[in-house]
Amino acid sequence: MKLILSSIATITAVMTLLVNAALAADPASVATESAPNSVCPVTGKPVDPAITADYEGLKWAFAKEACKTKWLKAREDSLYQKLGGKAAIDAVVDAFYVKVLADNRVKDFFADVSMDKQRRKQKEFLSFAFGGPLPWTGKDMRKAHDGMGLTEEHFNAIAENLVGTLKDFKVKQELIDQVVAIALTTKDDVLGRPKK
Repeated sequence: MKLILSSIATITAVMTLLVNAALAADPASVATESAPNSVCPVTGKPVDPAITADYEGLKWAFAKEACKTKWLKAREDSLYQKLGGKAAIDAVVDAFYVKVLADNRVKDFFADVSMDKQRRKQKEFLSFAFGGPLPWTGKDMRKAHDGMGLTEEHFNAIAENLVGTLKDFKVKQELIDQVVAIALTTKDDVLGRPKK
């Protein structure tokens, strides 16, 4: 049963990534701190400025009330929200990099990296991968890790540090399993393996 649930979680995560990636093509579908979106993040049609929802400090607009309901339900059901949303992702990533930078198996990969930028990008990526509302604007995983010489040991070290950090934050095992399932979907790209 656990394997079935894990598979369902992986499929759901991949579908979420695909939907969010499609929406990410149009920046008008994303709310910002200074203005709501002008294109509905559900339908891709112009919004009705009277139909809005506040989510994590941003005002989101929608074409129809049904779009708003669907979008809010997707937020509620997302792994992102179950983990605690933006504040939780931010805290976990900050603690995660404390572990990573102390791990002799991988710390050297970050020697010449701006850790402020790295933390920001990791927060953005994980938020996106876990079903948060904002699109991923960085490189795809294959390009981001190309030429680094990463091995299975390096991937496993990062995964172990992420799992350890989630356990430190008392995240339920079923949610950790979903995080791991999503991380595993990036493994071939991160390690530069041929696509299956």
